[in-house]
Amino acid sequence: MNGTTGGGLQQTLVDLLGRANGVIWGPVMLILLVGTGVYYTVLLRGLQFRALGHSLWLALVKRREDADAVGAAGDISHFQALMTALAATVGTGNIAGVATAIAAGGPGALFWMWVTGLFGMATKYAEAVLAVKYRVTDARGQMSGGPMYYIERGLGWRWLGMTFALFGAVAAFGIGNMVQSNSVADALRSHPFNLSPWLTGTVMVLATALVLLGGIRSIGRVASVLVPAMIVIYMTGALVVLVINWRGIPDIIAFVLRDAFSPTAAIGGFAGAALRDAIRYGVARGVFSNESGLGSSPIAAAAARTSDPVTQALVSMTQTFIDTIVVCSMTGFVIIATGSWTSGKTGSNLTTVAFNHGLPGNSGGAIVAIGLALFAYSTILGWSYYGEKCIEYLLGERSIVPYRALFCVMVGVGAVVKVELVWALADAMNGLMALPNLLALLLLGKIVKSESDRYLAARRRQG
Repeated sequence: MNGTTGGGLQQTLVDLLGRANGVIWGPVMLILLVGTGVYYTVLLRGLQFRALGHSLWLALVKRREDADAVGAAGDISHFQALMTALAATVGTGNIAGVATAIAAGGPGALFWMWVTGLFGMATKYAEAVLAVKYRVTDARGQMSGGPMYYIERGLGWRWLGMTFALFGAVAAFGIGNMVQSNSVADALRSHPFNLSPWLTGTVMVLATALVLLGGIRSIGRVASVLVPAMIVIYMTGALVVLVINWRGIPDIIAFVLRDAFSPTAAIGGFAGAALRDAIRYGVARGVFSNESGLGSSPIAAAAARTSDPVTQALVSMTQTFIDTIVVCSMTGFVIIATGSWTSGKTGSNLTTVAFNHGLPGNSGGAIVAIGLALFAYSTILGWSYYGEKCIEYLLGERSIVPYRALFCVMVGVGAVVKVELVWALADAMNGLMALPNLLALLLLGKIVKSESDRYLAARRRQG
């Protein structure tokens, strides 16, 4: 087969998957994702709002259960489990995804990202409750949990758990691997770094392999240092831009709220957007960013050292708050504050333009490039664990080492090849992961409520 024929076949597959993704990620899926969050918000009487302060204290201050906690099984601390999940979700979507939403839907899209985040916190909470409650100890003495386990043990449908695991194991090579290393290579090949994709790919393979050799404990330790550092670096740059433009912040918020409920007129390079565009792109990018309902992050939650499913669930729901309400908002505010949203740019290019407008010299572009590299690398580490646990569920512990080796190799491949087909396949796998997970969440609502009521009653008795 010659190159032209191969390229034509690849484009045909990309087109076919694109049409399939239009169905998989259509209005029904987005309504189901947000609707699940609404369902749990009502069922739990707004727990994500009532317990947010306590959740942040558990996640960021206490960080682990008391040493004498009875029955606190697990492999890593609450904080490390949170950072592992954040490693997978705080990624290119926080830089490129927000920009894409605003470029296509106008500033009002940011409001609809907030909506997905606020309701998504309830979904994330429910996922973690079930992940910890139905987790098991594997042959190596480590915790295994996630949708495949609560589907099998909670609903008795092993076939559906296997379906989720299959989609998850494949999806990890796309959204959690090749597309991430490709984003890093693209960011570092441009000025001021000018690095060869081959060099970037080689370094990332080695860096990934060194961490994966130690399993979840190693991933947890690295994530607990890397994730806070990368968020602080990125947000410091964003805060400097906003401090410079502090007088306009009230107007920005008012603009976002007004634009969320009305069409956005064409201005500059912005072609204009209908109200449905703001809703569509805001919801879609918000879901892709925080992954609430996708079923990935509860796999990390199941590894937490905890004696109570609700404790880890409260910690886990702060992931969506940090990802969407904090980090995505900072990106959106910078894009709007600098007026860059009218430039006609999109994706990471738009975020780069915004940071360059807001910061002196090339420092803005450097911060975005470094942010992309760190965010993407952390996503690779988080998703490696998700994929590993999915393949372990399907094929047993013997499959873990070969899976890790293949995962590392594909990191290098992703840095040097075009990944349009991988993107399209990853989108399809992610959507197919979400369906069995959402079904389980809706059917196991009584279990989540029972666990929550028990925990809250115990807290009230303790004063």
